[in-house]
Amino acid sequence: MLSYRHAFHAGNHADVLKHLILVDIAHYLGQKSAPFWIIDTHAGAGRYALDSAHASKLAEYSDGIGRLWQTPDLPEIVADYVELVRSLNPDGKLRHYPGSPWLAKQLLRDGDRLRLFEMHSTDQRLLKECFQGAGRQVAITEGDGFAGLKALLPPPPRRALVLIDPSYETKADYAAVIKGLQEALKRFPTGTYALWYPTLAKREAFELPDRLKNLGAKSWLHAVLQVKAPAKDGFGMHGSGMFVINPPWTLEQKLHAALPQLTELLAQDAGAKYLIESQEG
Repeated sequence: MLSYRHAFHAGNHADVLKHLILVDIAHYLGQKSAPFWIIDTHAGAGRYALDSAHASKLAEYSDGIGRLWQTPDLPEIVADYVELVRSLNPDGKLRHYPGSPWLAKQLLRDGDRLRLFEMHSTDQRLLKECFQGAGRQVAITEGDGFAGLKALLPPPPRRALVLIDPSYETKADYAAVIKGLQEALKRFPTGTYALWYPTLAKREAFELPDRLKNLGAKSWLHAVLQVKAPAKDGFGMHGSGMFVINPPWTLEQKLHAALPQLTELLAQDAGAKYLIESQEG
């Protein structure tokens, strides 16, 4: 896990799906005057230079945010996310991409809080540089986000979004996701949990959605964006999914309005498709 660097993948199709949902949930939480927290269990570096050696090596952003950058008339939920990315690129040229922590910070009000966890030493340093001067509103912890959740939940305002997106480099990550959510739901059953996962040709990834549905949450929303057909050799990520427990009631309708067009825009071959399913409590 400690070998994983998100900089290689910043701004790709998976980030698009993950971040537009993150932005929409944060907007929803901000509609009420009561404060809320955003907790990011695997925060990464905070923001990324797309011309860096890491990001430019694979240039995955060109098939993600790059395809949306000059596209007019985007669906509302996509346009809101792209507008935030534009705020990090004020000259109109796509040079920088915001990670989840940076996006979350832009949507906080004075009384809201951001709690970040990161294990990779280099990304820890970059994350601290990203939020230098943020004061008490942003707290960065060096360590395992799953372990950190135990101390944070339930948060004082009893309103929070927990974003969970480990690297899934090992089978242990899949088990940690299930265990972490089981424990979190016992401590804070009314919180909103947004879990990202890759769609891969491996048993653990294929079985994860059903395991999440069986956690016992009364209300959940599952969205999958597949940008290409699975490779014949079984290698590589062909899409990703977001599983949201206790989602905003408005989110599903927005995704139904957005994912058909988004799938067309991000399709890499004829195997591109999307899925939206839900259960209401």
